[in-house]
Amino acid sequence: MKDRDSHALARMAGIYAVLCRNSIVREMNFKVNFLLWLVVEVLWFALQLIFISVIYEHTERIATWSKYEVILLVGASHFIQQIFSALFLNNCVNLSELVRTGKLDFLLLLPVNTRFIISLKQLDPGAFINAGTAVAVMVYALHRLGTVPGALQIAGFLLLCGAGVMIHYSLMFLLSTISFWTVRAQGIVWGYYNLFNLARLPDAAFRPGVFKVVFTYALPMLLVANVPTKVLADKLGSPWEIALLLLMTAACYAASALVWRVSVQRYTSASS
Repeated sequence: MKDRDSHALARMAGIYAVLCRNSIVREMNFKVNFLLWLVVEVLWFALQLIFISVIYEHTERIATWSKYEVILLVGASHFIQQIFSALFLNNCVNLSELVRTGKLDFLLLLPVNTRFIISLKQLDPGAFINAGTAVAVMVYALHRLGTVPGALQIAGFLLLCGAGVMIHYSLMFLLSTISFWTVRAQGIVWGYYNLFNLARLPDAAFRPGVFKVVFTYALPMLLVANVPTKVLADKLGSPWEIALLLLMTAACYAASALVWRVSVQRYTSASS
């Protein structure tokens, strides 16, 4: 059994390596577009940081968060968003086109897990470069805070960032499966993508109420970047916050897996 599992993992890793290579070759065929998109992303990130700086011209703290703690949060949120974009964004958006055009039929016939292929078919290498700018901003913010995180904190931060990426992926993939019923679902998917802006806001800035409950337990945007940032900045109030983020990650993935199975069972191909 172990040999079989090892062989399956090695096979999937080999397939993914080919997919990554094809994605990089495709991007390099359009170098100008690649470079322009990098510039756009850097400018957008810079505008977010300028916005934070303007706010802190008029106040010293937002709830319990100082200026450079919020900059650290914005950097962490951008890092998580860019890793998600690199691995999953284009694939989730393209699912409705696969359903509409019938190209999903071909993928269902491949001797490999269909969700694996759909989720990881395209890689966006530029997003990894943009993630690097987020890392630079986080290092600068930590320096201004006078904080030097230990190896355990950095490892915990990366693990929780991975959980945040999986939350974004699970929820966006779940929304993409609506295309099995509506054919087109890009509007809904991009609508969720706009909610990423909430992840850049300190959770302590929101009063207890319906909004905070929804975006903590239903669409956990307030957990995705806040919890990893608190670990990195030694600002964590309770280990329960880590447990909640991991619990919501598992719940979101389970929900997306269930909806995916139901969607595939009702799929009758574009030609039916």
